[in-house]
Amino acid sequence: MAVLTRNREDAWFGGVCAGLGEYFGVSANVVRLIFVLSCLLPGPQFIIYIALWVIMPRR
Repeated sequence: MAVLTRNREDAWFGGVCAGLGEYFGVSANVVRLIFVLSCLLPGPQFIIYIALWVIMPRR
């Protein structure tokens, strides 16, 4: 069972997308692409990213 942690080996900005990709079994680049595309829509994407950066433990 995978544990939700920030992946520091494949990190660009904090390792949040890499950790989410590892947890859900998809490529970190897919998660990054989804995040960037979601930024085109209104919403609290950056706040959620920063909150995950603070909440998610490092591996």
